Amino acid sequence: MTLREHMEIPSLKWEPLIYEDPEGGKIVIWPHLPCIVMPNSLRYKKWDGLALLYSREDVAILKEEEKDEIKSPGINVQAVLSSGGTMGLLLRDIQSLDINGPSIPDPEPARLLRHAENTGGKPVYTIIPEITDKKWEEWYSKCADNQVRMINLLKTINKTRRYSRNRIKASKMVVKSEKINSELGAAAAVCASWWIEEQRVLTSDLIKERDERFAARIKGALCDLRNRRLDESDSSDVVLLVPVHQAYLEQIYDSINKCQKIEKIERE
Repeated sequence: MTLREHMEIPSLKWEPLIYEDPEGGKIVIWPHLPCIVMPNSLRYKKWDGLALLYSREDVAILKEEEKDEIKSPGINVQAVLSSGGTMGLLLRDIQSLDINGPSIPDPEPARLLRHAENTGGKPVYTIIPEITDKKWEEWYSKCADNQVRMINLLKTINKTRRYSRNRIKASKMVVKSEKINSELGAAAAVCASWWIEEQRVLTSDLIKERDERFAARIKGALCDLRNRRLDESDSSDVVLLVPVHQAYLEQIYDSINKCQKIEKIERE
């Protein structure tokens, strides 16, 4: 797959994609927009376990950011705006829209994590491996090598123009829904443009390797959820919720569908 192919803008959908596991249970891939509080009508309500595309360290950072936000509202957003970068472009665009955002830490994963912890301790799984994981360390090393290649250094030229161009293209990929208004639709385009820019430094092989690993660990999380169900009811109806950024929805769903491996993973 060429670079241009894997940078294509996906269909920006609002409804979750559901994988029915042959062994029992469902994996619900739920799309949300980064740094934005989603309308209640779009939220997925009934689930038994939560799988976050975070590492354990990421979860710890999220909790620290929440504490900082309570002490000084808006401090995390201001810090990112001051540092610039693609995330700064995203936050500035979100600020210009009449929506509930921007917010850091990412409000939907943070909300779901709090809900899991406050409702009898629903299982939470971290899908990103720890940096001590040798295979994941190798993946990060390859990412770092790729980032310093001249071809990627050249891609940073005209980043703002490229970001704006992709935002316009993404606006044509937003799926219409009675549950959203034009402002949230515009936010979807902005977030997709940011996502594409963030993925630009990764080769097709690196993306494939990452997605396959995530898929195997997500399936492993469902397996653990089935096996450790707290009650004695049939585990075939167990639901694992996986919140992902909207632009990543179809990509990670396809990886789960194709995945033949299950990586053992236990709840936090």
